[in-house]
Amino acid sequence: MNSLQVIWDALPFILGGTLTTVGAVALALGLGLLLGVPLAVGQVYGGPLVRALVGLYVWFFRGVPILVLLFLGYYGLCMSQGLTVPPFLASSIVMGCISTAYQSQIFRGAIESLPQGQLKAARALGMTDARTIVHVILPQAMRLSIPGWANEFSILLKDSAVCYVLGTQEIMSRATAVAQRTHEHLALFALAGLIYFLLTLVVLKLLRALENRVHIPGYSAGGTASMGAAG
Repeated sequence: MNSLQVIWDALPFILGGTLTTVGAVALALGLGLLLGVPLAVGQVYGGPLVRALVGLYVWFFRGVPILVLLFLGYYGLCMSQGLTVPPFLASSIVMGCISTAYQSQIFRGAIESLPQGQLKAARALGMTDARTIVHVILPQAMRLSIPGWANEFSILLKDSAVCYVLGTQEIMSRATAVAQRTHEHLALFALAGLIYFLLTLVVLKLLRALENRVHIPGYSAGGTASMGAAG
């Protein structure tokens, strides 16, 4: 009964961290989308130097643990240079840089799954490569990337729990603060886990609905590829 009372009393405070968590994840996803698409295009259509630089970026941010990157970004870059950056913003930027690496590979895979003849056909019609990529290739690739993008959201949401080490007032930070004061660690961390689970469930349902809404019947990565091969 004591644990239930603690959960009930702490619930509004911990739920207050939900907005911070969702905000940080949304900013990270937005940054990853904004930078990931150009990196994917560069990796597919760029020259050797561009592909090498993108590959190096992806290799670094996929290979270094998020905790190390948070410390490098916040303490190593910001504080050592005398820059005052709120923990929330620092956490969002670091997660966004990591998400950029992963999203670039999601979009790269979607672009490469499309029939290669589309670019040649557009050239034959007098379209420039840039115009073809923006108006023909990317709209198809974005549709095919929604399942991978949904998976990236789940990963970012779970990674956001680590941001409490910088003092970001998200779900895990608030649950930890209450647990240290009440010593009800099991109950409060279980509550935090439930909130993360429900957030994941709701957002994935929304993204699934978006995928169904923009889906073209009979159109898929495999379907487009096979159509291109048959042609």
